[in-house]
Amino acid sequence: MKIARTTIWLLASALATATAMAQAPTASSALPEVLTPGLVNDAGLTVPVKAGDKGAAVLRAQILLERAHFSPGEIDAIDGSNLHRAIAGFQASRGLEVSGSMDAPTWAALDSDRAPVLVSVTLSAADVAGPFRPLPSGMLAQAKLDALGYASPIEALGERFHASPALLSLLNPDKDFARAGEQLVVPDVRPGTPMPPVAKVVVDKSDSTVSLLDEAGKVVAQYPASTGSEHDPLPLGNWKIKGVGRHPVFRYNPRLFWDADARDTKATLAAGPNNPVGVVWVDISKEHYGIHGTPEPSKIGKTQSHGCIRMTNWSAQEVSEAVKPGMVVTLQE
Repeated sequence: MKIARTTIWLLASALATATAMAQAPTASSALPEVLTPGLVNDAGLTVPVKAGDKGAAVLRAQILLERAHFSPGEIDAIDGSNLHRAIAGFQASRGLEVSGSMDAPTWAALDSDRAPVLVSVTLSAADVAGPFRPLPSGMLAQAKLDALGYASPIEALGERFHASPALLSLLNPDKDFARAGEQLVVPDVRPGTPMPPVAKVVVDKSDSTVSLLDEAGKVVAQYPASTGSEHDPLPLGNWKIKGVGRHPVFRYNPRLFWDADARDTKATLAAGPNNPVGVVWVDISKEHYGIHGTPEPSKIGKTQSHGCIRMTNWSAQEVSEAVKPGMVVTLQE
């Protein structure tokens, strides 16, 4: 399938990744002052995560849920709506009371994965090679670039470890994210178990989630998603997977965007993780619609899209590897 052919128009909001991402961000004031591997790897065994929490227990819960295929979105050590959706999905999948809050039975089920959630890695020459460059704002300015790659090494590392750059900065004070040989502390997001075979995809508008179901109808994976807006509603119904396009280009037609700049003209944006549709496009049988990545993982499940199903790049990639042409995709309220 050639994504370059299609006029993809009901998509994620205009690529507005800030140029400030080119610099390593400082940790958010909303984060705790200290997060060490010892605190996080042992956190929450006796004190469950509560609404409004932040810190070690929240971080451990986020990473364990990510490894269980119930993604909390961008891992940031801060309690939020995506974490509660992930907890609820995990509880339902395990036959637990569905509350969306981290109670003792839920924690016990997650805690069966005892591998450390924070690990050390050493940056390689390839990790810091780039090229990295700030992204200009606006579709037409970005269309002048030959690739829409990462703006900085820490942005690339954030995607690799499913974490916010602010969290990586907090975990690694005084570290140089652009130096080969630097040792960093990062979330270990490798799956604890392989993904079971998937038979169906369900996109839930009310819950802002994408779920993968097995042949028996059991949810085996869940991810946060942005699923349309008042101007571009999700096309409810049953559709089918047509194919997967990796590293898609983006054909921008301002006439098809209700909020486009009146001065804009048609343009083609190069492939890359900061492309408006991210690193992968899962095409469905509803024309112009698909499941795809995003250049702004922190906004997934929290802001609206232009109709399509927008996910973090890493979640979209996982979905793309689990689905097959002809598989049913149900878009529901």
